[in-house]
This record gives sequence, structure tokens and C-alpha cells, in this order.
Amino acid sequence: MLRTAALDGQLSDLLGQVGVVVFYLVVWGLVFAGTALFVGVFVPFITGDSLLFASGIIAAGASGIDIWVLAIGVGIAAFLGDQVGFLLGRRYGRPYLDRRGGPRMQRVITRTEHFYRTFGWWSVVIARFIPWGRVFVPVIAGVGRMGYARFVTANIVGALAWGVGITVIGYYAASIPGVKVLAYVIAGVFITASVIAGIRAWRLERADRAASAQADVSSAQ
Repeated sequence: MLRTAALDGQLSDLLGQVGVVVFYLVVWGLVFAGTALFVGVFVPFITGDSLLFASGIIAAGASGIDIWVLAIGVGIAAFLGDQVGFLLGRRYGRPYLDRRGGPRMQRVITRTEHFYRTFGWWSVVIARFIPWGRVFVPVIAGVGRMGYARFVTANIVGALAWGVGITVIGYYAASIPGVKVLAYVIAGVFITASVIAGIRAWRLERADRAASAQADVSSAQ
């Protein structure tokens, strides 16, 4: 929450300096760039959940910001960002991912590929709440030739749940004290679900590695 509070202050300063319209554009642009331009790999904090929650909090206390314009714009930016990632993956294939940085980045990509194979359609939705998943799953879905209609439906659900949902939760957490606790509970549920999904994918990956190692030993004998 300290990071969210710090980002809240920075966004408030930005709003005072540039006005409402530019504030909208900056928030939407960061959300879009987080996935479409791989910015979320390097600065997930200012392109992810904290950005949405903090912008919702600011909308509750600032005059001139319409929470629904902000939240719907975030949802559209999130949707478009994932669409760009998907189309890049479909157009350029696995070599596009191979160019994404060094060994550490490649390990993240391998983990994301396993996550995608494990959860399929749901991986696009769940990945919204996981920083590395949010960046790479759309591209990997494109590389894996996921059906376009299937991806679009998952992308819409994810953009609404994550983009619109967290922004509105931040707004109500600040504007209606009586639902503040509920808002944090809902946010906690999202985070917990993300952690559980990540643990499940990690355990399945370990099981796959153990099975592969056992197969190698058996074939050597």
C-alpha cells in the first residue's frame, strides 16, 4: 500500500499540472503501453494494478474526473494493448519472443508458455492480475495460434474485470468509507486468485520437469 500511496501522490501532482484530459490520456497510455510495448516488463508498478487503484482514488477526490470515463477508457486501453500483443505474436511467431532480452527474460517467457498451456482461454483473463502474465500471455496466445474469437472474448472479460474493476474499486474505496473494507477484500480476492494460479502453474511445471528427468533417466538405461 505504500507504493500505491506514493503513486497516488504522483498522479495527484500530475493532475494539478496538466489537467483532466491529459491525466486521462497518461493513465490510458500507460495501461496500453504496459502490454502492447512491453513496458510492463520493466516498470510493472506504474502500468499495473497500483496505477488503476491509485487513479480511482484520485477520481474520487478530484473535481472534473468522471470515474466511468476513466474506467471505461482504461478497459479499452487494456483491451487494445492485448490485441496488439496477440497480433504481433501471430504475425512474427516464436522468433519475436526469442528477441525479448536475455536468459532471465527467456525463463519468464518459458514459464508464461506453460501457464498458457495450463489454463488456455482462462490464462488471458487470469494473466491480467499477474505482471509477467499480463505482458506475455497475449503474445504467446498469438504465437500458439489461439482462435481469434476465443482470444477476443477472453480479452474483453479480462479488460472489464481488471481495467474497469480495479479502477472502480479504487474509486469506491476512497469515496464511500462504508465500502472501503469491502473494496480491499475484493482487491485481496483478485490478488489471492492470481497467487493461487501462479502456484498451480509452478507446481505443474515442476511435475513436468520431474517427469521429463525421469524419462531421460529411463531412456539412458
